Amino acid sequence: MYGKGIAKGLWVTFKHFFATYVDDVRYAGRKYMRQENFGVRQGLNTQGAFTVQYPDEKIAVPERFRFVPFLVTEDQDASRMGEDWCTSCGICAKVCPPQCIWIVRGTNPETGRPVPQPEAFFIDIDICMNCGFCAEFCPFDAIKMDHDYEMASYDRTRHHIHDKQKLSKPSSYWKSIAPTTALEEAAARGGWEHSDIIKSMKKAGQTPVPPTKENMTFEPAKLVEVAQPVAVAAVEAPAAEAPAPKRAAAPAAPAAPAAAGEKKKFDKAAMLEKIRQRKSEK
Repeated sequence: MYGKGIAKGLWVTFKHFFATYVDDVRYAGRKYMRQENFGVRQGLNTQGAFTVQYPDEKIAVPERFRFVPFLVTEDQDASRMGEDWCTSCGICAKVCPPQCIWIVRGTNPETGRPVPQPEAFFIDIDICMNCGFCAEFCPFDAIKMDHDYEMASYDRTRHHIHDKQKLSKPSSYWKSIAPTTALEEAAARGGWEHSDIIKSMKKAGQTPVPPTKENMTFEPAKLVEVAQPVAVAAVEAPAAEAPAPKRAAAPAAPAAPAAAGEKKKFDKAAMLEKIRQRKSEK
């Protein structure tokens, strides 16, 4: 029984061993000479073993490959361009097994009430175990796992703590690295946009564009053009009846800045220093 299993394993090894030389003969010495042949070596018709000339050649990672998380930002809706999908609910920080996520919730400087957007977001990639729990449990599809694995540096205390600016990437980036998963998630949400935008569109009488492979790479302007005609009819009718004063009252919000003692401004340097101290203690 054991001898039969060993024979089967050795047969697979010898098969790959001889197939490697057959493939070398087929290429007639051109296996590593042209960049175009790398695509052939990565394809389904390749045989045997081959050497990847890293870093000039890099093997494409699978779509569901996961490394360091990143935050999704809006690039579909023109009115929310660049805004975070994250609402700073803190679920990702709670489910994180190594506790490598720190979030500072944003607050309104005038009222002091919390705002559903993070003021600061930190991930220590030295502690991150790339489990993907944060992306799996996020109720707003606001955090995803990146494919970028080349993050080595000589200064781990400064470069390995990623802040919000370094973590933020547009939703189009997520669609480019994981098109199948992004399409499944958009179909579950009911559109390519953020779930809050989809809800507001439905309240306004608009129908979100159904997510398909064809409109995956649509520009924001085209998505607005498709959904805009219904919205124009809904907005123009009340305009004639004069509820315009309600819209005019909105710009009055940017008043004088808050007093110095009213709210303490978030100190990013102090937060980073605190994280570095925790790392040194460990």
